[in-house]
Amino acid sequence: MLKIREQAEVLCGKLSDDCGGVSPFPLFSEEACSFLSDLSALLMKHPQSRIYPDVMTFGFFCRQANLTRMKERYAGQTADRLGRGISFHIAPSNVPINFAYSMAMALLAGNACIVRVSSKPFPQTEIVCGCMRELLGQKYSALAEYVTVIRYAHSREINDALSAVCDLRVIWGGDATVAEVRKSPLPPRASEITFADRFSAAVLDAKAVLSAKPSLARDFFNDTYLYDQNACSSPRLLYWLGDEETCKRAGEYFWGMVHEYLLANYKVEPVISVDKYMAACRLAIAQETQVIPMPDQLISRLRVFALSAELESYRCAGGSFIEYYDTSLDALASVVTRRTQTLSYYGDLAETLRRFVTEHRLSGVDRIVPVGRTADFDALWDGYDLILQMSRCIAVR
Repeated sequence: MLKIREQAEVLCGKLSDDCGGVSPFPLFSEEACSFLSDLSALLMKHPQSRIYPDVMTFGFFCRQANLTRMKERYAGQTADRLGRGISFHIAPSNVPINFAYSMAMALLAGNACIVRVSSKPFPQTEIVCGCMRELLGQKYSALAEYVTVIRYAHSREINDALSAVCDLRVIWGGDATVAEVRKSPLPPRASEITFADRFSAAVLDAKAVLSAKPSLARDFFNDTYLYDQNACSSPRLLYWLGDEETCKRAGEYFWGMVHEYLLANYKVEPVISVDKYMAACRLAIAQETQVIPMPDQLISRLRVFALSAELESYRCAGGSFIEYYDTSLDALASVVTRRTQTLSYYGDLAETLRRFVTEHRLSGVDRIVPVGRTADFDALWDGYDLILQMSRCIAVR
């Protein structure tokens, strides 16, 4: 690990020369749960946490009550399981706090963690790593080799070295990142979990939206603009359920609330405005598209009159939304592919959407959640049960 320590910045934890000497823990070990619970306490009272809602949300996720509930979900499945060993994580650059969730899940599954964070200097990374350094330097010094966060520029050499010693590799960041990291071979017994490019949509009951409170705008903002619409769970398509006139009125009401919220909470960069304009032009060339006028460049509304899987290729960040009106969900099936991750909804639609996905035997849609909850992390993510995927079962007969 000498060369890695020379080329990489260690933000917290310790890189051992003999990573193979790190032993796995049982699932939801006392050590892991205690560390994460204490991390939660530090994060929740950190003076900068309230500036970054995603840090507060992660702190809330790590609280003891939530860890206990998670453990109870796996009752009867933990006695004969251990972590796989060393987990090597490549975190994405579009969601700053993602690295912490990936690490937490692997730790709860019994693994030692080496997490490569984005080279972008996110304040959220510094806050979380600072709190972990404090804990590892005092009460949890024995976990220093289990909670290692490093930062380095793109390096095949480092990827090769860490891939060669890991028992589990976790790749976030999209198709290109997965393809690049996979150039580094894994040991024959190692496992891999990948999170490739995904596409998400929201299904909105037009009548329900017409009676919605302004808090809906805040919830939608948290799903989309909080991450500049770059998160895989951020909806790109808004599927309006209702007749033509109701959908139009609901759209005006909804986007009016969202726009008002954006004026106080979001600033669009000029380059993003250009990108959204170009995306609108490309879509309009490809198929019939109505560009619905808005007072400024904060929101780009592109209404289409037919759905297809190709709509995914016209995605654009920073507030670009494709909209479709219909009185039934039938057309939604044509846009769902293996890359479809999350369906968020507003109105009494949870059971309707569950039946729709299962009865149509759709190849995509791994999550169905209310608007405002798309970024809520869980052990069940992208169709994986992370606790089980990140651990190994010992068969006893």
